Amino acid sequence: QVQLVESGGGLVQAGGSLRLSCAASGRSFSSYGMGWFRQAPGKERDFVASITWNGGSTYYADSVKGRFTISRDNAKNTVYLQMNNLKPEDTAIYYCAAGAPTRQAGHYGYWGQGTQVTVSS
Repeated sequence: QVQLVESGGGLVQAGGSLRLSCAASGRSFSSYGMGWFRQAPGKERDFVASITWNGGSTYYADSVKGRFTISRDNAKNTVYLQMNNLKPEDTAIYYCAAGAPTRQAGHYGYWGQGTQVTVSS
């Protein structure tokens, strides 16, 4: 079992930056791929980025490629999402998840409660 807690969300102006953190507790964090997803009001939960268990491979949605960076520190049981050059369309609740590091939400077995990111224009 893995428990996930996100933090770092907030209100930022367009062009600004935020860094989200996801702290994991429980067993075998380093054996899981990790992902970030987001959900805007009235929309489906969308893939943002994912990373393999050792950080060796990362994957991004086209909409965030070149602006967002996913990373992890297995010694700290934490995964990060650095978000730069934020746009109003990035506004959403951001969730971290543990499982297979794919683009499919159904491949992740554990989810955090989410953290709100709001980007003003």
